[in-house]
Amino acid sequence: MLTHAQIWAALDRLAAQANLSASGLAKRAGLDPTTFNKSKRVTPEGRPRWPSTESVAKSLVATNTTLNQFVALVTDSRGPTRSVPLIGLARAGSGGYFDDAGFPVGKGWDEISFPRVDDRHAYALEITGDSMEPAYRDGTVIVVSPGAPVRRGDRVVVKTRDGEVMAKELKRKSAKSIELRSLNPKHVDRTLNLDEVQWIARVVWASQ
Repeated sequence: MLTHAQIWAALDRLAAQANLSASGLAKRAGLDPTTFNKSKRVTPEGRPRWPSTESVAKSLVATNTTLNQFVALVTDSRGPTRSVPLIGLARAGSGGYFDDAGFPVGKGWDEISFPRVDDRHAYALEITGDSMEPAYRDGTVIVVSPGAPVRRGDRVVVKTRDGEVMAKELKRKSAKSIELRSLNPKHVDRTLNLDEVQWIARVVWASQ
């Protein structure tokens, strides 16, 4: 007998297998982006809400997955994948999502199943728009490790004290400032005084 938890875990694995978030899978399948969000998996009264047959079928078509392959994901015995907090990059500049050190806090985060990161403070950001092409396209999910050392040439996420959040490449860091190279050649590079920077964290993985 299939359980509610098994079906949702299989959809999470299907998304991770396609290097997508739950919302990214829904969008690729032509569904409302919130269809597979964690908040939609139970009713306001606390009863389990199952994904519709139509939404599952569209997800299989969108990821070129057969029904047999999906069943294998339902019965996957490799152990649970780790849930990493996920939020859209455009929302990340709003208050309440990070502490002063750049660690994820508060409510409003979605989740993505991701088995390949060890940092317990790691989180994921979903790119929207084309401002970071060709490096990161709309729907790309990047995983950020706030505890990882940052070196020249690393791709990083920076949050300023004014609330701006950006993904750039670290060109140079001195005792007083950081120089950032834009990932999109149409956008100018940035130089920030260190007192303007709230935190900087390294990008450790990006979906393709």
